[in-house]
Amino acid sequence: MPHRRARIYAGTARNLARLAGVLRRGGLVGVPTETVYGLAADALDARACARIYRAKGRPATDPLIVHLAAARELEQVAEGNPAARQLADAFWPGPLTLVLPRRPAVPALVSAGLPSVAVRVPAHPLFRRLLRLTGRPLAAPSANPFGYVSPTTAEHVRGGLGARIAHILDGGPCAVGVESTIVDLRDPARPALLRPGAISRAQLEAVLGVHVADGGPVGSARRAQVAPGQLARHYSPRTPATLHARLDPAAAAAGPANEAWLFLARPPGRTRANVHWLDARGDLRGAARRPATGTSTLRPRRVTTASRWRSMTGSAAPPPAEGSRPATGPEGLQSVRRHGSRAASCIPWMIFLSAGQKVARAPASRVAPPSTVK
Repeated sequence: MPHRRARIYAGTARNLARLAGVLRRGGLVGVPTETVYGLAADALDARACARIYRAKGRPATDPLIVHLAAARELEQVAEGNPAARQLADAFWPGPLTLVLPRRPAVPALVSAGLPSVAVRVPAHPLFRRLLRLTGRPLAAPSANPFGYVSPTTAEHVRGGLGARIAHILDGGPCAVGVESTIVDLRDPARPALLRPGAISRAQLEAVLGVHVADGGPVGSARRAQVAPGQLARHYSPRTPATLHARLDPAAAAAGPANEAWLFLARPPGRTRANVHWLDARGDLRGAARRPATGTSTLRPRRVTTASRWRSMTGSAAPPPAEGSRPATGPEGLQSVRRHGSRAASCIPWMIFLSAGQKVARAPASRVAPPSTVK
């Protein structure tokens, strides 16, 4: 039965103890992490994890990530190996998820029925305290309706799932603002990058001393996936969007007033009320941590955070690859077309292309027509 409205809790000792009790009893809690907010449940309780799938509308073929309080707990849920320990020593706690063989204690539902499990140790201090108080590993995918944008504040969670869950822990805005990097280490001799994130391929290779391959083709929701973020339609907007690799700011000045234009960096000169930017200087790390300037006019309290373009395009997370340069002007522009009254219920989506980058896959919407790329 749907909840009236989720309550947001401050991170006090009393509230953390209360929410730990909710989780031990098989309930759900929206939790802060350094990447995006997650929807947590006891990872060893199949019924609790089934509640995650129902609340999100997530297919059972899309696995969950198991979060641990410390790296020493890894062997409780997964079979480690030397490569996993190398990466854990280098990047945990932090935004790195490892796919490893699953221990029997973890329900098959958590891993879409596969003999593997995705696991990480988060860096957010409140979430780590909650993990210790709960005394259980916690499964926690992003706290949003399945297929849509991931939340980076407690209010984002309440806006998307507030009628389906009862409890949200407020840990402030997410420091990273994009999903964790996922590496497949089921075969430690052949590591593969399944999902790009804040930790780059170059960083992984520097620690492992071997090449980290691409994880393979995009999957289908009809088949079990090794890790989240592998589907052709994921992290998608509801608002139709036109994506431009390059476009002169004059086009925004001359465009229709009912279209929203969003730059990576602030365009020069005076701008109209429907022109926005993610970071004044075009810094991707800063943009990932902050909502776009002025975008509250597009969708109050439901503004998409800046860096989601990386997941949508499949390109690596910042900093840009060696030899490239970040977009600092018209290279990163898009228009978000708003269609009449439907726009009021749409989440604005922002995709930005740095100079020289290509779109690996364009976003598609379950509600509105697919976006177009120019």
